[in-house]
Amino acid sequence: MHSALWVSKTGMAAQDTKMTAISNNLANVNTVGFKRDRVVFEDLFYSIQRQPGAQVDQLNQLPSGVQLGSGVRVVGTQKVFTQGNSQNTQQQLDLAVMGSGFFQIENSDGEVMFSRNGQFHVNSEGLMVNGQGLPLQPQIQIPEEANTISIGVDGIVTATLAGDPQPQELGQITLAKFINPAGLEAVGGNLYKETQASGQPQEMIAGTDGAGSLKQGALEGSNVQVVEEMVDMITTQRAYEMNAKVVSAADDMLKFVAQAV
Repeated sequence: MHSALWVSKTGMAAQDTKMTAISNNLANVNTVGFKRDRVVFEDLFYSIQRQPGAQVDQLNQLPSGVQLGSGVRVVGTQKVFTQGNSQNTQQQLDLAVMGSGFFQIENSDGEVMFSRNGQFHVNSEGLMVNGQGLPLQPQIQIPEEANTISIGVDGIVTATLAGDPQPQELGQITLAKFINPAGLEAVGGNLYKETQASGQPQEMIAGTDGAGSLKQGALEGSNVQVVEEMVDMITTQRAYEMNAKVVSAADDMLKFVAQAV
């Protein structure tokens, strides 16, 4: 295969991957707590035809040499954990984390997962659960006779019960913090899974050590910036088209050589 064909092929594949990430970002522009994906590229190995600094003669050296690259590849995708805009909902069980912490959610296998989506509900047992019916950890049980529910910035949940004006404490919502949140595995459903890259979760009281405080009656919106994604999409499309033109040009060169021989 002509080297230019291979190099441009890797470029098209890399830009196609980036376009997939951009489309996923735009698809989730209204997803609560969604964090945008960023694609990371790296260049492939080089063919060193003349070593930089190689001796030309007794007095002179090559200033740069001849190094031909073999293309590009996607080395990874990263979640960008910048804060999304706070959206007021006035719903008692809607919570936004104003910081770097994560809600802790127990999945159906009993494994603790992590989420930035603070859209909670009460199930038939009175437990606070997410949209999939998975319980918040530590568990918070809301009495059936509760009238108003108050959740402080530190996660302490209180409720006033029918016939009793004195608020009763129901528990405290804690947050998990990671040394490398970009290393979390996104598993869908607004949930993340701990990995070796993320490090172990540190359970913290909201409002301490950078975990972030809780804001009741609000949700954290997606951190996707539509204008930036659209500009990135156009740039990616142009890069893909340029690589495709290189494929066409290299193919024409090969046809010319074949006809000339």
